[in-house]
Amino acid sequence: MEHLSEYKQSIVLRSDIKMSKGKAAAQAAHAAVEAVLLIIDSTNTTWHKWLRDWRKERQKKVVLRANSEQELLRLFEEARRLGLPASLIRDAGLTELPPGTLTAIAVGPAPSSLVDKVTGRLKLF
Repeated sequence: MEHLSEYKQSIVLRSDIKMSKGKAAAQAAHAAVEAVLLIIDSTNTTWHKWLRDWRKERQKKVVLRANSEQELLRLFEEARRLGLPASLIRDAGLTELPPGTLTAIAVGPAPSSLVDKVTGRLKLF
């Protein structure tokens, strides 16, 4: 029987902007790392427990898509409202996109049931 992860991180990329595969991968990595660094830098003991447990479970991640900047922002705000660690990535504009373009968010690592309240209806990227 397959073990279901109790913890995960959802990474959400915008699908309405043109990004190469490499650019999309870099933006996803930025979002994932920033969310983890947010936890490390915080004093939130619950977030620290979630991070430790997620690491023990092999760091499940899922990459999803948002259809617009507005949807990405709404998802980010919903994650924050629920008390979840979340990062919001704005591109520096050095390569493919205009400076300040919102490209990605990460939600979690956190309990899968909480992350799914924010990103559970999204399609895979």
